[in-house]
Amino acid sequence: MRSPSHRAPSPRRQRALIPVLLSLGMLVAIISSLGAPLVPTIAEADGVSVAGAQWSLTVTMLVGAVATPAMGRLGDGPHRRRVILVGLAVVLVGSVLAALPLGFAWLIVGRAMQGAGIGLTPLAMATVRDALPAEKARPAVATLSLTSAVGVGLGYPVTGMFATYLGLHSGFWFAAIAAAATLIACALVLPPSPPRPSHRLDTPGALLLGIGLAGLLFALSQTESWGWGSPRLLVTGLVAILLLVWWVLHELRTDHPLVDVRLVKERTILATDVTAVLSGVGLYMMLSMVTRYVQAPASAGYGFGASVVVTGLTLVPFSLASLVSGRVVRVLVRRVPLASLLPLGCVVSLVGTIVFVCARNSLWEMFVLMGVIGLGVGFTVSVMPALIVSAVPAHETGSAMSFNQVVKYIGYSTGSALSAVVVTSGTGSSSLPPNRDYGTAGLLDGGVWVLTALVAWLLVRARRTAGRTVPAARGGQAREAAIVAAEPVQAAETDTAEPPLPADADQFVPEAGRDSAGAGRSAAQQDAAGRPGTHR
Repeated sequence: MRSPSHRAPSPRRQRALIPVLLSLGMLVAIISSLGAPLVPTIAEADGVSVAGAQWSLTVTMLVGAVATPAMGRLGDGPHRRRVILVGLAVVLVGSVLAALPLGFAWLIVGRAMQGAGIGLTPLAMATVRDALPAEKARPAVATLSLTSAVGVGLGYPVTGMFATYLGLHSGFWFAAIAAAATLIACALVLPPSPPRPSHRLDTPGALLLGIGLAGLLFALSQTESWGWGSPRLLVTGLVAILLLVWWVLHELRTDHPLVDVRLVKERTILATDVTAVLSGVGLYMMLSMVTRYVQAPASAGYGFGASVVVTGLTLVPFSLASLVSGRVVRVLVRRVPLASLLPLGCVVSLVGTIVFVCARNSLWEMFVLMGVIGLGVGFTVSVMPALIVSAVPAHETGSAMSFNQVVKYIGYSTGSALSAVVVTSGTGSSSLPPNRDYGTAGLLDGGVWVLTALVAWLLVRARRTAGRTVPAARGGQAREAAIVAAEPVQAAETDTAEPPLPADADQFVPEAGRDSAGAGRSAAQQDAAGRPGTHR
């Protein structure tokens, strides 16, 4: 909802705003798709180990974990337009650095700068809901969410095609051209930021989180060369853990934290965030393993010697199945408690992992297992926001969603680093790991999904045994169990720009629970088992 003092953009700018922001969503998808399929190619081209080349994916997710809440905070007040433009400029410079043949170190620097782009999508959605009328903002946000999801699936084979036929760095030049075009378009079209009060960025919190995570992931990536009992490894890991503990204590003391960790004391939020980080680990372990496995030459005794294009195509079923699962959730939620779909999604992803462990002798099996995992991940991703919204007061929704976004990217970066450690542990003098290492990594990934399903099941059990609805003091007159994506809680209410909710989040609430006078919101009360309650 626009502030009364916020001047609406001209009709011409309104018409151009949606296509421009959709191009921004596609840019974020391009950045994401430059990761997993190119890792083996980067290792060969730059003469580094596969574990080292894996940092071209890990570092982007790592920076994204810190950039999303930091950019949300900076864009929360009167500087949103400037934050978007500066973020695009950083992505542009990073893309050029990654594209130039300057060596592996500069490639990592460029990929790190590209990670800033991950924080742009929530700001784009916030811009839509502030600049456009509600009847236009809602479908625009839905389309923006769809563009980001579909763009990643299509981006894998497209960037693979660039790398195969025009060379490794052509994909990064493609990203640079897209970033430059998007930057110019946003500079011409983005409306002024709404006149909201701004708060100082929690710079110490951002530094503690970034350095602590980087140190922990670096220690994890060095286990093969340093050894698990190495003093260097133990000291690095211990210092990183102490920095992360310091970060938590700092966030608890500061008036305007980077993310509000106090919300984790709510049992549902804790269980949902743990599920998010564990599912992130499981997902990116499998993405990294599949892309390396299919590109391994047949002379290794396994693998298919697939090109980067074919490798990208194996990941398309994941994106398509994730989109389909969102539609399936809308049907299932009318028949089963919403929270029950969280462990169900983890079990479905576990089935895909079992397929990798037991049947990876044909390329079509890779397509099938990625589709199954995409279906399971789609369930969990679709359900988590609604569970978070149902567990916290409306004015804390943005903070809770922001923390969930952070832990999700922590899981992504950890899974990326962990896959390199496990798969390359038995490489020895050979550049290719033995087939049994992929089996071991698959079993470990399966264990992660079992643990994730167990945590999610405990969440469902806790909600059912609670046996009461959310108190009115926490939920207001009509507890908001799901929110229409076009009109989430305003940033001025939450003191942080919140990540996007699913575009079809209102479908989680039955028609009888909708508030027709709610100015675009879907208001319904759910009981402790996630079932729709009585409209109040």
